[in-house]
Amino acid sequence: MAKKNQSNRLTAQQKENLGAIGIFGDEAKSHDVLVGKISEKALKKLEKKYPKFEFRYRTSISKEEINKALQEVDKELGQTLFVHDSNIKPDGGLIEVKDDKGFWRVILVSEAKHQGKDIENIKNGILVGKNNDQDFMVAGNAIERSHKNISEIANLMLKEAYFPYVLFLEGSNFLTKNVVVTRPNGEKLTITYNTGSLNRLDRLTAANYGMPINTNLCKNKFVKSNNRMIMLQAASIYTQGDGGHWSEAKMLKIMIEIADTSIQMLASDLFLQLTKK
Repeated sequence: MAKKNQSNRLTAQQKENLGAIGIFGDEAKSHDVLVGKISEKALKKLEKKYPKFEFRYRTSISKEEINKALQEVDKELGQTLFVHDSNIKPDGGLIEVKDDKGFWRVILVSEAKHQGKDIENIKNGILVGKNNDQDFMVAGNAIERSHKNISEIANLMLKEAYFPYVLFLEGSNFLTKNVVVTRPNGEKLTITYNTGSLNRLDRLTAANYGMPINTNLCKNKFVKSNNRMIMLQAASIYTQGDGGHWSEAKMLKIMIEIADTSIQMLASDLFLQLTKK
């Protein structure tokens, strides 16, 4: 009963603020928790697929460790730390493999975000907004918090030639095509995917340099500009596109693909284990 009252309170608060405060309720939380459970299943599958390797799973990584990794690249980096127990907690945690020298190397970081309940609200005949007179809820900005984790993991992996960060999106704020939804009375309403007040994909594509979504971008891209080579660490962003929900099987398949790519990129550092009888 307490959880239900809290949910009602948050819904009322969201309506008062025209939906812009970024509270998305139990569905968002369950989506975040699900990716963590699937990540643990990915670990078991990797252990079975690569029996010669040693893997581990972590739910978080400290800023102190990230700064240490930056200092290994250049002593001027990673010097500032105000909160010494600060850490990063991606929804799906981190999976690592031990290399030939005994160092742990990150091969998968996963996160999941659910934002936008317009499809569900329309199907249930629910009007939104401060006066309960709107068809659509103005999208919030909570998704932008994902940029922080992506940037921190990018710092951690600055010396690597791959970036195994995968982000799973679902909800009406991440559509890639128009969706027609039917109200309980039979009336049909079209949610236009590229409406600025609803779509939040453009808020995230900065994390993959505007490269295609629903694509494995784990292997870093090197581009040339002004006779200099620049390394791009791009997050692999996946969305259902039609507002549907991710299945466990689909998420697991993508996670394994990202981890496989990471292991391929680390092949020379895993050689001794691969050749061990």
